[in-house]
Amino acid sequence: MSEASDSVARMTRAIFYTASTLNGFLADDADSLSWLLSIPQDAATADIAAFTEKVGVFVEGSSTYEWLLREEGLLDHPERWQQFYGDRPTFVFTSRELPRVPGADIRFVRGPVREHWDEIVAAAGARDVWIVGGGDLAGQFADEGLLDDIVVTFAPATLRSGRPLLPRDLGHSRLELTGVRQAGPFAELTYRLSPPTGGE
Repeated sequence: MSEASDSVARMTRAIFYTASTLNGFLADDADSLSWLLSIPQDAATADIAAFTEKVGVFVEGSSTYEWLLREEGLLDHPERWQQFYGDRPTFVFTSRELPRVPGADIRFVRGPVREHWDEIVAAAGARDVWIVGGGDLAGQFADEGLLDDIVVTFAPATLRSGRPLLPRDLGHSRLELTGVRQAGPFAELTYRLSPPTGGE
């Protein structure tokens, strides 16, 4: 990455914005969010809409993408994609061939996240990058020093097992708490993430 492109990249913030159970799971063992969808969403919906206004590009893994396909019936109702993503591009990291939602700007990529960072930043313009999920993909951005913020909305629910929030060892020296607030039944925590040092 050139010095000029790195400057542009750091103006563009990459944010892992997600909901989690109280005990740190994003989804159940079947990659379902039914535990979350059963909770009244009124307070959180407005927050998500406000956050999305600042987003120029979405990044997600194959499990997240496939869950959306199933949950929203997107292959049969591609117009539902526009209701959330609009015309903004979405990068889907996958090692498999996946169906494309008709009319959507979906860019399937594979390999290390660093290899695609310049393209992601260019697609975002001057806006933010939303790392939608899952946790391991967000962790890959954290490993490379490309993840700026983690915003977790903790829900009043727990699961016995499931997909972990962020399967990484991140010490307190890398995480600075910058925001705490309540949104209806949810508790939102915001952390600024510093780049890894040579010892991590």
